[in-house]
Amino acid sequence: MLREFDPWATSDIKDYDKLVDEFGISRLSDDLAKKLNDNKYVRRGLIIGHRELDLYLNHAESGKKISVISGIKPTGIFHLGSMITAEQMVYFQKKFFNSALYYSIADLEAYMDNGQDLVTSKKLAIENVADMLVMGMDPKRSVVYMQSSALLVSDLAFIFSDDVTVNMLQDIYGERRFSLYLSALVQSGDIFLPQTKNFGGPNPVLVPVGADQDPHIRLSRDLAFKHRNDFAFFPPSSIYHKLIRSLSGDEKMSKRNPDSMITLADSKADLKRKIMAAFTGGRITIEEQRRLGGEPDKCPVFDLYLYFDDDDKEISKVRSECLAGQRLCGECKQQVLEMVNLNIEEHQSKKIKMLDLADDMIQKGNELVKNNNL
Repeated sequence: MLREFDPWATSDIKDYDKLVDEFGISRLSDDLAKKLNDNKYVRRGLIIGHRELDLYLNHAESGKKISVISGIKPTGIFHLGSMITAEQMVYFQKKFFNSALYYSIADLEAYMDNGQDLVTSKKLAIENVADMLVMGMDPKRSVVYMQSSALLVSDLAFIFSDDVTVNMLQDIYGERRFSLYLSALVQSGDIFLPQTKNFGGPNPVLVPVGADQDPHIRLSRDLAFKHRNDFAFFPPSSIYHKLIRSLSGDEKMSKRNPDSMITLADSKADLKRKIMAAFTGGRITIEEQRRLGGEPDKCPVFDLYLYFDDDDKEISKVRSECLAGQRLCGECKQQVLEMVNLNIEEHQSKKIKMLDLADDMIQKGNELVKNNNL
């Protein structure tokens, strides 16, 4: 039996196949993968599975109203893990003209889990939303809000709590502080927000998340079934990506270990220090590397190609050269450093221009979610 994941802490998933089988996640069929072939994460095998993605895509392709939602705990600048979720949200918003995007800033969770005050969360939220805008989020089809302003969300959480027992939450999350159980109910409120009357009523909702966040999806789907006569909410669909390894190579990249992650605010000096010190899939000696080849599938430096390089052929070339022992880790790190530097420098220059719009979007979104119209 796989240990239940802790969505609030650093996770390390060794066996994604076992995860998919044990928790009933569906693998991407050839037909679904073909429909999403313009998604680099799908093409590169970084999507491990889904829940009812086919239902969501059927509605999307018919032109019916759909939504995509996820969120962030605003405790720092975007790192690569938060970037992946953001890119998935923007991808589905862009792909379907009938898709609205909802972005929850989980400032209440940041207060409960990290002891961070709401003012600090608001400042970081503006940074996070500006990152989303640089990535292509359409402000005209997006609702961004702070959890602390969302009466709709907290009311849903209160209603859902009537059908949840401590034993049920312990089965999903294990032993946790009760504030984290409450946080999970609030997240379910976030997930169903796009289906409330304020936003046009029930419609299929897709939640892109890392694989360690599946407990929240399972809880929300169960609540949808329990309350189907009250709200007629669609159970949320979900799509799961692999967790990006930390630069130390042994766990999920996390804000809890700053030196093991890359953020979109890192300076050139920071990037050089982190990447040049990163663990690799290389051998102990040059002679062994030439003779045995490297192990790119174990290498967090190679992972950076998967997330930053848009050229599939170049990635395939790098991998082949590594396996054949034609590529040494030092030169590979230097190439990755140049690529990441270029991407992040461009991102930072664009982000400065998005901060005022990000602040404005949060203010407008907060007004939309204050009024209760379940």
